[in-house]
Amino acid sequence: MGRGKFKGKPTGHRNFSTPEEMLAGSSSRPRTFKKEEAEEVVEEESEEEVGEEQDEEPEKRKGTSGLIEIENPNLAKSKNLKAKNADIEKTTELSRREREEIEKQKAHERYMRLQEQGKTEQAKKDLERLALIRQQRAEAAKKREEEKAGMILVALTICLNAWAALFLLHNS
Repeated sequence: MGRGKFKGKPTGHRNFSTPEEMLAGSSSRPRTFKKEEAEEVVEEESEEEVGEEQDEEPEKRKGTSGLIEIENPNLAKSKNLKAKNADIEKTTELSRREREEIEKQKAHERYMRLQEQGKTEQAKKDLERLALIRQQRAEAAKKREEEKAGMILVALTICLNAWAALFLLHNS
């Protein structure tokens, strides 16, 4: 059957196992990976036991590395420690960047706390500005009330004058 423009890789098609095949154990894919992995773990454990028994014998190193003991600071050290080798009481030191980041966060928290209490210069300026705005708004509201009252008086005088003019016209 024609495949069209693109052809598949020469490795062939993938065959996936169905859940029924997996439960029945009749999958065409061999399950040797887990067995090999388990065998490696068993071999490592047996090597550790042998290594514990032979602690008296020093390790033989090739070349001059056996003659001179040098601790290379650039050498990548294994980060995986076993529970029995881990030092519980040893505290890990933070790097410079981590320390600076923690100090920066603490300083920011301290500043925000002072800001809420109104003790920083920025907070004092904000409170002064807020008080000035409140005062201006109160004055503007008072002025509007006075203007509204004045407009009512003007409107009343106009109405009274109109009534008086009508009354005079009507009586004459």
